[in-house]
Amino acid sequence: MTITSHPAPPSTTALMPVADRPEAMFTRGQGSWLFDSRGRSWLDLVQGWAVNTLGHAPPVITDALALQSRRLLQPGPGLYNDRAAALAERLAALAGLERAFFTSSGAEANEGAIKLARKFGQVHRGGAHQIITFEGAFHGRTLATMSASGKPGFERLFEPKVPGFPKARLNDLASVQALIGPQTVAVMLEPIQGEAGVIEATPAFLQALRALCDAQGLLLILDEVQTGIGRTGTMFAFEHAAVRPDILTLGKGLGGGVPIGALMARDAVCCFEPGDQGGTYSGNPLMCAVALAVLDVVTAPGFLAGVNARSAQLRAGLDALARRIGAPAAEGRGLLLALSLPQDDGATQAASALFRRASASRPGLLVNAVRPRRLRFVPALNVAADELNLALALLDTALAC
Repeated sequence: MTITSHPAPPSTTALMPVADRPEAMFTRGQGSWLFDSRGRSWLDLVQGWAVNTLGHAPPVITDALALQSRRLLQPGPGLYNDRAAALAERLAALAGLERAFFTSSGAEANEGAIKLARKFGQVHRGGAHQIITFEGAFHGRTLATMSASGKPGFERLFEPKVPGFPKARLNDLASVQALIGPQTVAVMLEPIQGEAGVIEATPAFLQALRALCDAQGLLLILDEVQTGIGRTGTMFAFEHAAVRPDILTLGKGLGGGVPIGALMARDAVCCFEPGDQGGTYSGNPLMCAVALAVLDVVTAPGFLAGVNARSAQLRAGLDALARRIGAPAAEGRGLLLALSLPQDDGATQAASALFRRASASRPGLLVNAVRPRRLRFVPALNVAADELNLALALLDTALAC
């Protein structure tokens, strides 16, 4: 009998305790699966919170990293490089927005969107600077993006906040109209509020916002850090409502697991002057090469059809489970779905039980309790049908206990 040994994992004591993490030390991932230092495995329907578009360690990304790392890592943000230029051109064509600025995260992209909107207000609207955002929103963890967010609990952190972000209610146009004043320059929102529990801005609401912004001369900013790059079954979530923003932010799935974000805007909105915006790693060719490789896969014929097929499969399974436990139907779009559970703290307990299930002989399941009673599912966009069947079976067993 062969005995497989696993070296002792490193200590975690030198890491700042900024999150409650389970004891497992992950060392390897492949596709929809994660493995820890003890040889245990988990079917992963979290994927780094919708980051790993193509799953863990996909060859297309590892190959892009290897190739580009031998060519050019970062010439500096003060110089052009071919990968950033190619990525900007590709995204401009896909999004219908003429300009792009690259960041290292979605939060930085949202911070850039806030800066661009305020600069637009200085140049074109007599110094207007307020950006209407929404209760329940999550735009990142920089000080300005936390101020723009409506996430419960954020209002108590790191005071004083950056002013200028009055909060409206999602899908309530009157609440937006009531906040518009002479200092208003933009309206900013997520097409689907992920951290709030996968709460969708309805197509009718997005269309009404577009019309309202046009009538008032305001900018419409869509934060698609989580919903962009195929996550909802179309390249961008705004396509479901047939609207186009003035400013668009991307992150997470754009890099498929590597750190990159994008701030995109209509040419008429781009009023940054040299020196207004920048970043040491802005547009570095290593990350841009990976993003181009991700786009090659997501835009390939049939890929988004596959996302929608897996979405229908997962939704049908969740809906069947919901009927058995007396819960409402699943919500969301594409492979950004959520299930509400009837028990207080039911999602937290289910996610914990599914994680603890993993042993050397049987897999666990990673799901996200985005709220105490609400589970969020964000698998890789190329998750296999049999993997979703296994996930649904494991979830069914956990909720039956």
